[in-house]
Amino acid sequence: MRAIVVCLDGMTGVLLAGPAIRAVATRADHVTLMCGPRGEEAARLLPHVDDVLVWEAPWTGPRPPTVDEADVDGLLERLRDESYDVALVLTSFEQSPLPAALLLRMAYVRHIGADSADDSGSLIDGPHRRLPGRHDAEAALDTAAALGFLPRAGDDGRLRVLPTPDTAALTGNGPYVVLHPGAGTPARSWGADRAAEAVALLADAGHRVVVTGGPREAALTHEVSGGTAVDLGGRTDLRTLAGVLRAADVVIAGNTGPAHLAAATGTPVVSVFSPVVPAERRGPYGVPAVLLGDQNSPCAATRARHCPVPGHPCLSEVTAQDVVRGVQKLLAESV
Repeated sequence: MRAIVVCLDGMTGVLLAGPAIRAVATRADHVTLMCGPRGEEAARLLPHVDDVLVWEAPWTGPRPPTVDEADVDGLLERLRDESYDVALVLTSFEQSPLPAALLLRMAYVRHIGADSADDSGSLIDGPHRRLPGRHDAEAALDTAAALGFLPRAGDDGRLRVLPTPDTAALTGNGPYVVLHPGAGTPARSWGADRAAEAVALLADAGHRVVVTGGPREAALTHEVSGGTAVDLGGRTDLRTLAGVLRAADVVIAGNTGPAHLAAATGTPVVSVFSPVVPAERRGPYGVPAVLLGDQNSPCAATRARHCPVPGHPCLSEVTAQDVVRGVQKLLAESV
């Protein structure tokens, strides 16, 4: 059986799809993961993915291409050439799977499963309805199960990535805490000044701190590290970052991809979590976690890229002391 799993979200959505992909792999001989460019690096870190098909859909993402730019005809030709028997379309709670399901049906995929509250007609085989209060990782597993794909015996359903490299040459020897101050959107950003204060307080409390960030965040990580922390801004690809996070005692991050990457490596997370997406659906999954931020703020569940409430109150009240206490709580629980 040849299966394709479609997850057109970014890094977070792809990582949360991991347990469902493992379930599909219990029966499928070959599993392709179709994702967008923002999820490609994460897709190549997931176990049981045999092939990654990268395609930028014209209906999702911050700056989607036009239909012509997306080369839909070229995608359909490739999907037909691969002759997939079954497809699983995974979306977050506010997205519709129907555009992807239509393309898959046009590519002659016989069986298609998805979580859909819409009238899907014949596009989806018995559409599954998300259960209330389910995390996106759990909802994806539920959707896979509705299509007949169950986890292997002993699979705990947590996030996972492939083995990571030894990163001691980057981080130095000895225990450390990671702080990842960046965020993909301003609505999820705690702020450089608070993050720098947290680094200083953690160092005062005896913790060695490593600050991480992508290539475009080097100025931010330099400011936050303040000459006290190890600054890895722009110095890691995603696989290497996973190694840095795996070896950490605790990771501090917002509701961003690195928080879920930390969870996929089994590392506890202090999450400075802006509620523009609900924590029950996208909070750190499967690892000990401390959630900081007002989850009842007026910006809750708005999906806003910029906080619609003046002063960013959901995160502005989170102090550096709160973060330090969260780290100490998780460390105490791990003893």
